[in-house]
Amino acid sequence: MNVTYSKNMNVTYKPLLPETQQPIVIIGASGIVKDAHLPAYEMAGFTVFGITNRTISKAHELAQKHNIQHVFESVAETVKNAPKNAVYDITVLPDQYVDILEQLPDGATVLIQKPMGNNLQHAKEIVAVCERKKLVAAINFQLRFASFVSAARNMIDQGIIGQLYDFEFKVTVNTPWELFPLIKDHPRLEILFHSVHYIDCIRSFLGNPKGVWAKTAKHPLKKLSSCRSTIILNYGEDLHVAINTNHDHNFGPKYEESYIKWEGTKGAIKAKMGLLMNYPDGLPDIFEYALPIAEGATEYEWKKLDLEGSWFPEAFIGTMSNLMRFKEGSDKILHTSVQDVLDTMKVVEACYISNASGGVSIDDL
Repeated sequence: MNVTYSKNMNVTYKPLLPETQQPIVIIGASGIVKDAHLPAYEMAGFTVFGITNRTISKAHELAQKHNIQHVFESVAETVKNAPKNAVYDITVLPDQYVDILEQLPDGATVLIQKPMGNNLQHAKEIVAVCERKKLVAAINFQLRFASFVSAARNMIDQGIIGQLYDFEFKVTVNTPWELFPLIKDHPRLEILFHSVHYIDCIRSFLGNPKGVWAKTAKHPLKKLSSCRSTIILNYGEDLHVAINTNHDHNFGPKYEESYIKWEGTKGAIKAKMGLLMNYPDGLPDIFEYALPIAEGATEYEWKKLDLEGSWFPEAFIGTMSNLMRFKEGSDKILHTSVQDVLDTMKVVEACYISNASGGVSIDDL
């Protein structure tokens, strides 16, 4: 979809859909499947052929609600009955990835839920299995395809805001971790399961950083491994890139924040990520941009651009569409391939190494 926001400029942000029908088989029936995968696939007109889950009642519940024809008792039964051109959608926790991937047919197409493993070594094992079995495999880093990210990417690619010199993620919210019982006790909570989205999104714009500084912290009253992080990514002297997250802002909505901001030599873009505020209900996204009031002017005017769709569930169309289009040959790049995402996991690992180092001690100076 093109949105005209100035006399001679358009913003394109909706993903192209596949040209062929490719049935989806879902392995897992968690809340993310109910809240994001299935609604997104229905919006896009994708066909879900079947679903399986270790707690089979959950699979039956989703199948009944979303008119999924087949419910399978196990991964093995799923693979046995899946169509040859099926796309496998793995939506379980990382501990199960390798075992499930080993059961898929060689050459199968598969979308794997993020993160790609519990640590870098695990990520390398996942990539090795995918390459040995010649799987067409991608990771579901759907923030890259959120409407506000795609719109910003299109504007930046057109040169509308000039050379990027500042790229910031800021999240100050009250996250109800109790809604995520399967991950809230994970020893690597905040960066691995949340800020990893931002790391991956940044890489999709800028490639790999030269280095990383990071600190992730606990809350004194919560039994969580981490819930606040600051990450600085080194992209050279002219570019400042930072992630700041605080999931413990339990003081009402007045000073909550959730945004991405891009600043360039000709203008700026700010996208409010409403999903993370008042979670799980969320608030509306807001997409704004600042450009000179006239050519050559030093005064800027902020304008709002109305976009359709959000991160949940619409962005989930993007990751699946890109995988399907790559499989059929209409897309030349698999944007979230396991090989590409391995570098995201390297940045995550670098964050934890930096966090453990404790920084430079003034006692040594």
